[in-house]
Amino acid sequence: MNLNIVRRKISKKSKNIFLLNQIHSNKLIYIDKNFDLKRNIKKADAIITNKKKLPIGVLTADCVPILLYENKKNMIAAIHAGWKGAYKGIIRKVINFMIMKGCQKNCITAAIGPCIKQDNYNVKEKFKKKFIQKNRNNKIFFKNKKNVIYFDLPNFVKSQLKLNKITKIDNINIDTFDKKNNFFSARRSIRLKHDDYGRNISIIMIN
Repeated sequence: MNLNIVRRKISKKSKNIFLLNQIHSNKLIYIDKNFDLKRNIKKADAIITNKKKLPIGVLTADCVPILLYENKKNMIAAIHAGWKGAYKGIIRKVINFMIMKGCQKNCITAAIGPCIKQDNYNVKEKFKKKFIQKNRNNKIFFKNKKNVIYFDLPNFVKSQLKLNKITKIDNINIDTFDKKNNFFSARRSIRLKHDDYGRNISIIMIN
């Protein structure tokens, strides 16, 4: 029901919203004219397409939603970047795939949607070591406050876009954890001992 409301708001001519079975991976799927939209939804965390009137989206509840648009080849992508997917290089993988399809990095615009911000994202020492072992420069995304470690996921994601030469970046800069922002948050729901939590949707479509 909610998805139908969203679809109608995008365009009355749009097809059903294509969503994934998200698994916190670096896997992507590419939808072109030969892709069968009726077959089983694949397990992946990014969608790339050049099809018109096909809304593609990702669901998040603290993880980072990233939407990409390349204006020469008219290609779009939707990425679900939790820490695992971002750590595993899903952003680089999507950008490289788009380049392989003829896109140009200087023609890609990226939008970073609502996600949990550093002040509310406490992590363990093991988590921090994992990132720093991968790249010592990652230490800038961690801060200690009253013996608690906090991780800056949105700026880590932004750094990955920049490392892949994406310069046009729009960051909505909204914290999902903060209740006043009126977004669903997995961490907030767990802290409040709720049975479940909703999902925020981020969608992009070529007209």
